[in-house]
Amino acid sequence: MDELNKRRLGTGKELEAAAYLTSQGVRILEHSFRCRLGEIDLIGRDGRTLVFIEVKYRSSSSAGSAAEAVTLKKQAVIRKVAAFYLYSHHISQEMPMRFDVIAMDQKSIRWIRDAF
Repeated sequence: MDELNKRRLGTGKELEAAAYLTSQGVRILEHSFRCRLGEIDLIGRDGRTLVFIEVKYRSSSSAGSAAEAVTLKKQAVIRKVAAFYLYSHHISQEMPMRFDVIAMDQKSIRWIRDAF
């Protein structure tokens, strides 16, 4: 699969994850928030909690599960981008927040709250 088709698939899965989260009561604030440090797929509010969400999709388990693809290195990037988001939006680091993962395969969506 070429890079353009991978990006289209990723965008589609992020929209699917956003729709799922919205149906669960999460208000989506940002899609694909990018800065020079990296990207966060979705940013939302779950009640009073600010949630940074990584979306991972696997069409098969041959390369491991979708959740396993959120490596320690990826987690570190997401944390740095989240800190920049807080700074750039003048949000106190005292605000309740968490990092979630939406792990998707061809049959299911699994929402892992407070994944890291």
